[in-house]
Amino acid sequence: MINFLVLFLFYYPLVMGIVWVTGSLIYYVKKEKQDIPIQHKMEDLPFVSLLIPAFNEEQTIEETVKFASELNYPNYEVIVINDGSKDRTMDILKSLLVLYPKLRVVNVVNNKGKANALKQGVLASRGELIATIDSDAILDKDALTYIIPHFITPNNGERVGAVTGNPRIRNRTSLLAKIQLVEYASIIGLIKRTQRVLGKVMTVSGVFVVFRKKALLDAGMWDTDLITDDIGITWKLQRRFWDVRYEPKALCWMLVPETLRGIWKQRLRWTQGGIEVILRHMDIFLDWRQRRLYPVYIEQVLSVVWSITWFISLLIMLYNYIFHQEFILPTLWIGNYLSIICLLQFLVALYIERRYEKGILKYMLWGIWYPILYWHINALLVIRALPKGLKILRKNKNQFATWESPDRGLHL
Repeated sequence: MINFLVLFLFYYPLVMGIVWVTGSLIYYVKKEKQDIPIQHKMEDLPFVSLLIPAFNEEQTIEETVKFASELNYPNYEVIVINDGSKDRTMDILKSLLVLYPKLRVVNVVNNKGKANALKQGVLASRGELIATIDSDAILDKDALTYIIPHFITPNNGERVGAVTGNPRIRNRTSLLAKIQLVEYASIIGLIKRTQRVLGKVMTVSGVFVVFRKKALLDAGMWDTDLITDDIGITWKLQRRFWDVRYEPKALCWMLVPETLRGIWKQRLRWTQGGIEVILRHMDIFLDWRQRRLYPVYIEQVLSVVWSITWFISLLIMLYNYIFHQEFILPTLWIGNYLSIICLLQFLVALYIERRYEKGILKYMLWGIWYPILYWHINALLVIRALPKGLKILRKNKNQFATWESPDRGLHL
């Protein structure tokens, strides 16, 4: 039994690390390395409705609206959905209406969660394409120009339901922020590239994604009872056979938590959301047509099992140390090998990402902290999130998963 735990703890992250590196390099060489010029004239690009859900965002909303209103894209509107904010968010939005002609504001009196706010935004929208960004995000001026061609390229874009962008970290002054910068490039970026090679993705990046409105309506839009709107809608779209893509050239700058408490709360929500989606969509194995989703689903389940296995092995190790003064798990050699694989992921990812940000390779140094901190934190998060996620089995789908404004860091 103990030998099996050791082997699984070692080989699962080892194999997946190799898969992520290999898949991302294939994606880079085949789809990303070539600078393919945009074939469409600016005046021919479709109208886009850019939705910004906001709850208690008085510190960031003005800056986000400003940059969202100055994109290099001809036909779009900006809709901010104020979801029952208790601070000055609504007052700030009223003052911005006279400054930015593209801006419209939808005011939801009571906080009913991000998913419900996005639904209200879709109902108020005029575009056939729906872009969504977080209320602390700054879009690159050309972000929409890179994403929209996915939807309108003849004989290629008709089944595209969503395209997610490439999140970048704005605040970089603290150790935790720098670690997350490497994580977003090397873990999240590599996984999305590899999943695109395999054909299906686990989730779009909620910070910036563009949807086809027809696809959203076909899938029933967002589930208001799920804690993570982005994971839920990704699976609903793919189960309806809409294509979900990743566009690394479409950059979006975001703020990340800079305290352990802030990171814990954010990742607990993400982990719970992943578990909820696994449980809600476990019936995919009853439908052979969903077979391309099987690998993504199984990998997500295995990641949960790995975290539980890690926790069990930790308890065994502590028991033997306390009562027998001995270690029975070769944790040191396992950690050394996995750290090497992790650093290899960082090196490959930052090499790829240097196309979008010169000098990013210098952050490689901060990646050495990732295996020390994040693997353990993520494993503990699964243990904490499991009972929360299991509640989805008896939750009423008409309930609202409300939200609170996260730790934005704000150290630029």
